[in-house]
Amino acid sequence: MTRQPFPASGLGSSSHRRVVALGGGHGLSASLQALRRVTDSVTAVVGVADDGGSSGRLRAEFGGLPPGDLRMALAALCGDDSWGRTWEQVIQHRFGGSGELAGHSLGNLLITALWEQTGDAVTGLDWVAALLEANGRVLPCSNVPLTIVAEVLGHDPTAPDAVSIVRGQVEVASTPGTVLHLSLDPAEPPACREAIVAVREADAIVLGPGSWYTSVIPHLVIPDLARAITESPARRIIVLNLNPQSGETTGFAAHTYIDVLYNFLPDMRIDTVIADRQHVEDMAALERSCADMGAEIFLMDVARTGPESAGMHDPQRLAVAFDTVLA
Repeated sequence: MTRQPFPASGLGSSSHRRVVALGGGHGLSASLQALRRVTDSVTAVVGVADDGGSSGRLRAEFGGLPPGDLRMALAALCGDDSWGRTWEQVIQHRFGGSGELAGHSLGNLLITALWEQTGDAVTGLDWVAALLEANGRVLPCSNVPLTIVAEVLGHDPTAPDAVSIVRGQVEVASTPGTVLHLSLDPAEPPACREAIVAVREADAIVLGPGSWYTSVIPHLVIPDLARAITESPARRIIVLNLNPQSGETTGFAAHTYIDVLYNFLPDMRIDTVIADRQHVEDMAALERSCADMGAEIFLMDVARTGPESAGMHDPQRLAVAFDTVLA
């Protein structure tokens, strides 16, 4: 069954729902900006496999978790008042120039410093959240840094029929080939205990939007976290990407994202799929894929408008969608 609800006239009917959103990067940020508008209990469970840019440098130097996606999640949970807007800008500030600080964001340095001060990833993140007066909690999916390992068909353009082992989030995200399988190093990593508790106690679990193989799927490759997601009584909600990502999901249609989830975790049932009505080209294929996982499709207008915002979710529109499906 497919619903095409009218936009809600107001938000707040789901304000006390406990919602856990999993992912990383800009996709998770969009979900969190929307969710903090409709519920007062949001927990972000964030991937820790980033190995590029400032995060990769800090990870290599200090041996800890990469802070970048965690910082973005914290920024997304900052409020819309002057305090929240100011601190969002502060922690997102990136140093310029050509010195040792060039390319680092202030938030990454702050998180790393508090990890050194507290000696604990979760405690350090809670301290940053308190400073920002964030509207929610941010947790890593694992307390150890992870490396994404993918089997990719055609990663080497000179050998399109060969399967290569590709390591690292940056390399997998930018591969010109087709991802066949995904694993993590270390294999079967420990899940963050607090993240497991949040998932098991949630009223709703949100996956997507975001880089499918490098931000979404890794959560389903951590055994304890995947088990908690599968066994949780929560409503499981998938937010589909608007456009394929050049590289890891080139050529994906709307239904392909669901098919990939099914291939990695066939025992997981999905309750709701949120898709933008302007970005579904083959509705019949999407309905078939969703039926395999027991999901109901909500077609809504969740994309930003304007040429400069192509492929981006609008937080306010996405908030209306979440409020509708959580009601």
